[in-house]
Amino acid sequence: MKRTITKTSIRNVWARLKRANESFQKIYPGDLPNRQPVHTVYGGAHLFKSDTAQGLGRSALKNFELYAPNCIAFAKALRLPGYCVLPSKKKEVEALLNALKKGKKSVKNKRVKLYWDVYRKVIKKLKNEPVEDFRIDFEDGFGNRTDEEEDQAAIAAANEVAIGMKNGTLPPFIGIRIKPMTEELKERSMRTLDLFLTALLNATDNQLPDNFVVMLPKVTIPVQVETLCTIFDVMEQKRGLENGSLKMEIMVETTQAVINSEGVNPLRKFITVSKGRCIATHFGTYDYTASNNITAKYQHMDHAVCDFAHFMTKVSLAHTGVFLSDGASNIMPVGPHRGTDLSKAKFKENRDVVHRAWRIGYDQIRHSLWKGLYQGWDLHPAQLPVRYAALYTFFLESVDDATLRLKAFMEKAAQATLSGDVFDDAATGQGLLNYFLKALNCGAISKKQALKTGLTIEEIQLRSFSKILEQRREQNS
Repeated sequence: MKRTITKTSIRNVWARLKRANESFQKIYPGDLPNRQPVHTVYGGAHLFKSDTAQGLGRSALKNFELYAPNCIAFAKALRLPGYCVLPSKKKEVEALLNALKKGKKSVKNKRVKLYWDVYRKVIKKLKNEPVEDFRIDFEDGFGNRTDEEEDQAAIAAANEVAIGMKNGTLPPFIGIRIKPMTEELKERSMRTLDLFLTALLNATDNQLPDNFVVMLPKVTIPVQVETLCTIFDVMEQKRGLENGSLKMEIMVETTQAVINSEGVNPLRKFITVSKGRCIATHFGTYDYTASNNITAKYQHMDHAVCDFAHFMTKVSLAHTGVFLSDGASNIMPVGPHRGTDLSKAKFKENRDVVHRAWRIGYDQIRHSLWKGLYQGWDLHPAQLPVRYAALYTFFLESVDDATLRLKAFMEKAAQATLSGDVFDDAATGQGLLNYFLKALNCGAISKKQALKTGLTIEEIQLRSFSKILEQRREQNS
């Protein structure tokens, strides 16, 4: 018997498809328009003060200007492309720097002009906003301390955060890292959280800092995440906070967080059981490499086992709106000799050690950026200049090409839209748009530079090439 397709059956098919599409969109809403910090600085809770971020900035700037006094020294320290042909003699260096100060048009070397721009941007960043995100650490960075010491540190750190809120000295993002929800540490972890939040809210008339988050380390099973969220529910009700006020991040630093006992990637499950509270995952480089039996000598951010974990995380959480962060380099840019009145030999030894650590950090950050991870960790103020140098160089070295490509691409798309043709190469357009979104986010380029693409700021903030085309199509219809 021949089946006939009726209007009713078609409506049912469309309705079923609509439900499925809408369900998919809820799971994969795309990247959030919120600002993502480019790094997170971790520091022991017992050391935190309300003006810690400013102190780190001053220290970072002093270190940077000492070991890279100008953009030429900076390029040579990091061995950036073309550093070999840069001048070494004092008079030649001064002449080039003077030419750059007067205006870059007289300087023909494009790389020199790039390094001049990057160097100035790093200096400006270290002066104005040296730390974007800080995590007050009650775990690895806190060390082994008594319960009494941790109780006191939790209350003291909370009071310092309250002072920072009042004085406007906190970084744009801030939070605490508690201990993991293991059987051995779960009660200690909850007690620290309770003491910290109680002291903070008492001191601030029940106000949380902007972009406050709680980091949960060493997550292995969904129930650990679920438990912390239940504790959040209780605390919000107890303090009269709006439901969902307390946000969390989780650390991916065990093999079980990537592949569980059933051979399944559990990361998506970690996010769903948080019911919207988990906003980011951070990678724990050294715990993860250790859990893979990698010996200490080879526990680096760019090890292949880390690449595997990163790609698994990216595929699992792509387009969910969850931010992803890499870990940190554990090679500190700190020379062996202390003091300011050093001999030439000792200063040179310090400089060589710092420059080597800078190069390692720079290369590892670039490797993270290549993988599409735009946030990482910093553990020492001397690492901050390299964080920003790597970011700014990564984006600025291709800004002219990306601007021309996106501008031409938008013109092509606009022509297709006006003529009624279908423009189906949205993936390339989205890739170009992503570049400008990330470059703007980290401060590598200004809004004025982004406008050279032919897009408006409102269009860029849509974060979707398809939505930009759809909006333009509606305006022209």
